[in-house]
This record gives sequence, C-alpha cells and structure tokens, in this order.
Amino acid sequence: MAEVVRRRRWTFRIGPICLAAIWFCALAAAEEGDPLPSWNEGEAKQAILKFVRATTDPESSEMVPADERIATFDNDGTLWVEHPMYTQMMYCIDRLKSVVEQRPELKEKSGFKAVLSGDREAIAHLGMDEMKEIFAVTLAGMTVDEFQADAAHWLATAKSRRFDRLYTELVYQPMLEVLALFRAHGFKTYIVTGGGQDFVRVFAQRVYGIPPEQVIGTAGVTKYGYDKAGQPQLTKEPKLLFIDDQAGKPEGINLLIGRRPVAAFGNSIGDRQMLEYTTAGSGSRLGMLLLHDDAEREFAYGPAENLPATRVGEFTQALHDEATMRSWTVIRMQRDWKTVFKFEK
Repeated sequence: MAEVVRRRRWTFRIGPICLAAIWFCALAAAEEGDPLPSWNEGEAKQAILKFVRATTDPESSEMVPADERIATFDNDGTLWVEHPMYTQMMYCIDRLKSVVEQRPELKEKSGFKAVLSGDREAIAHLGMDEMKEIFAVTLAGMTVDEFQADAAHWLATAKSRRFDRLYTELVYQPMLEVLALFRAHGFKTYIVTGGGQDFVRVFAQRVYGIPPEQVIGTAGVTKYGYDKAGQPQLTKEPKLLFIDDQAGKPEGINLLIGRRPVAAFGNSIGDRQMLEYTTAGSGSRLGMLLLHDDAEREFAYGPAENLPATRVGEFTQALHDEATMRSWTVIRMQRDWKTVFKFEK
C-alpha cells in the first residue's frame, strides 16, 4: 500500500512538469512546421507567435486561463475582401431588383435609384440612413429560414467582378492560419462584425470554422409567429435591433460573450473601440489592424500612409497614429503577407 501511495505522490509531483514538456514539444513541432506559412517573417508574424506562446505556456507569468482565451475578429476587410463594396451590400443590391419589381414606387427613392443604376461610385457614397433603408426593404418579410436559404444560394453563385471568384473564396489565407493557430491553443474565436449577423452566420462555420453562436453582428428584429400550417417561425422585421459597429462592438461583446477579449483584429475606424476595449485589460494583450496597401494582389486604400481615401473600410491616419501610441501592430498586406488568397498557390 505504501508503495502505491509513493507512486501516486511521484506521479502528482511530475504531472505539471510533464504537462509543460508536452506543451513545449507541441509548440516546437508547430513552429518547426510553421503555423503561419502565408506570412512573411517580420514584426507582425512574430507578434502573433509571441502572444500565443506567452498566453498559453503553463510556465509563463502571462499565461491566460483556458476559459478566458477569447479572440475577436472583424469580418469585412479583416477576414475577407470588402472592396469596392461590402459583400452583403452586393447581396442586397441583387435582391433589390426583384423587390422593386413587386414595389415599383421604390424606384423614386434617391438611394434606390443609385443602386438600380449600377453606378458603383454613387453606391459607395450612400449615407447610413439610405443603406439602412435598403437593408430593411431587402431583408425584411422573409422568415429566418427563407433568408438563410436565399443567402446561401446567392453565396454559392455570386462572384466578384475583380477576381471572378465566389465571395467565399475571397477570404485571406493568412487570417485563416491565425484562426487555426488560436484555436489549436485553446482560444475561442469570435467574429464581431458591423455586417449582418444572420448573413455572416450562413457561411462562417464552413468558411472560417466559426459556429453561428460565435458570430456577433448587426441584428434586425425578428417576430415569432406561425405559418399557414401552424408551425412556429421567426420572421425578419424592417427594424434594426442592434448596430455592431464602433462603440457597438465592445457593447455587443459584453452582451453576448460576457468576457473582455485578450486579442482583437480589425482594419478600420469601425474597429477602433473594440481594440481599445481589448487592449485596456490587464495582462498580455494583442491588438492588430490590417492596412490594405496592395493594389496589385487586392486593393489599396486608407487614407492612412497617403493611400487612396475610401468610405468602405476607412483606415485614417488618426487610427494609424493611435495604433502606434497603444502598441497595436499594423499588418501591411504588401509587406507581411506572402500569399493573400488560397487560390494564388
């Protein structure tokens, strides 16, 4: 009996050592195989690897408990292409044509005229109120199930003019690797987007490996009711419940996650408050912003660093300066990404 007790005590004593050894072996194997092969060597790649190492090493003073490992990612312009227009806006433009056939009076509204004209410049300059109205008209009236089916069909067929690829192919390979790296080290990865929550949930699990319950976005009101056969259903109403942009992002994180993230990734002024909120916490924190400066492989816009100005995914010089002040890492697409899209390989 005494021998059994001694063995148990010995096992207990070496347990943490064995765990640390296993972790170091796993990390060494990951590093040997390079978990971020689409990234060029540099500050941005090293910032990610250093953060993951520090927050998951059992021997590190900066280790984050497993249940607190929360990383949030903007979607448009951070995980996939957003230029020259947000993908969901393109979906709504296509839907608007069929809606107007049933409601021809909508043709006279200024914002609707711009959309129906196909003038990309005019569409890009639509005001927030006009965009809200277009979203309300094109997305309301369907049941949630009908919307999911319609959006899934559109995503399976609609292509970007610039790349002649499905929008779901225009995801950034380097960011897919970051998502995989974080999850491999016990992080929960959340999408926190100004885009429509229901829209992103249609494809997030298939494209990013992120389940619907880990997508936080701008949400509309739904109404519970019954179909003609008496079956329960949720119908989308022409009213916004929550706008998940700018200050709405940390508010949405608190409401739906209930924990402050330890890492946050964005690309525009709409993500500023999310990064501020994330990096204001104690312990090791990671804030990263993607700057689109690669017109050849994708797009170039800012206006930070004297890049062309835009209203879609605006990255101002003030945001760039704040990133420097707060020690957020700016990812420069041209410099830091060896590959932008998987289909380049």
